[in-house]
Amino acid sequence: MAKAKLEYIWLDGYKPTQSLRSKTKIENDFSGKLEDCGMWSFDGSSTEQAPGGSSDCLLKPVYICSDPQRKNGYLVMCEVLNADGTPHESNGRATIEDDDNDFWFGFEQEYFLWDPETNRPMGFPANGYPAPQGPYYCSVGANNAFGREIVEEHLDVCLDAGLNVEGINAEVAAGQWEFQIFAKGAAEAGDQIWIARYLLERIGEKYGVAINWHCKPLGATDWNGSGMHANFSNTTLRTAGNKETYDIICQSFAPYVAEHIAVYGADNHLRLTGKHETQSIDQFSYGISDRGASIRIPIATVDRGWKGWLEDRRPNSAADPYKVAARIIKTVKTAQV
Repeated sequence: MAKAKLEYIWLDGYKPTQSLRSKTKIENDFSGKLEDCGMWSFDGSSTEQAPGGSSDCLLKPVYICSDPQRKNGYLVMCEVLNADGTPHESNGRATIEDDDNDFWFGFEQEYFLWDPETNRPMGFPANGYPAPQGPYYCSVGANNAFGREIVEEHLDVCLDAGLNVEGINAEVAAGQWEFQIFAKGAAEAGDQIWIARYLLERIGEKYGVAINWHCKPLGATDWNGSGMHANFSNTTLRTAGNKETYDIICQSFAPYVAEHIAVYGADNHLRLTGKHETQSIDQFSYGISDRGASIRIPIATVDRGWKGWLEDRRPNSAADPYKVAARIIKTVKTAQV
């Protein structure tokens, strides 16, 4: 009788930034299908999600893929529910209003490979700094690219798992990298980002390298922060055919700056300074090809006759993609088009 290892993965209740948690469930003759993943429970008092006197929280499987790193393994992304079956307050996925999967999302996930011994990015000397940023973006060579073996292994594992990774590249700072994931449907885009983050964390264990998701881990220095740019579209944006529709949708974001920043990741004021290809945290702007704007209209959208997508550049690397997508969808639905 074949025994399968199901890794149930969820988000804890830590604030302001949630962390990944997981545990393994063994199943006999498992089909590999989501509908055959049973509900499970965990001790919410150990994850800031329940008091000790009533500690059970439920895990509701919502996405499954193979686990290439384990024999007969599967990765099962879960929502956290209260004991009565209602969504837990930490459950951002349950707030997404995209039942018909009309919204498509592509997230650009940046991160730093971090040396726990020096408490600095890979490629940084123990004291001081490497050469200023410039040669590291999309670089090759031992002087400029650091940790490629980790990044390449992560890419292979994600593809083997069936995740829709669309690319990777070295980023602007030494030790900083990025991967991009796209999905048709906001919830699945978030599922895949979280699974990819989980796999990267686990690969980091093997190399003794931490993954730093903080948006500005080097503080107020002249090094770019880390973002999670959110590229999004719905049928309206994909078929508009005119600039006016894009103007209306972009302008619908202006009244909700605070609401977006609230879910775009902790400490974003350190990153959204108006420098380093960002708009100031309290300002809103949009423009064609403008990487200093809150929302960039890609030139490809214009070239296609105003049929395409938008890029919200404000979400940071530690943001919850579920909450980011939920807020973007809510705002877009206020646009009178």
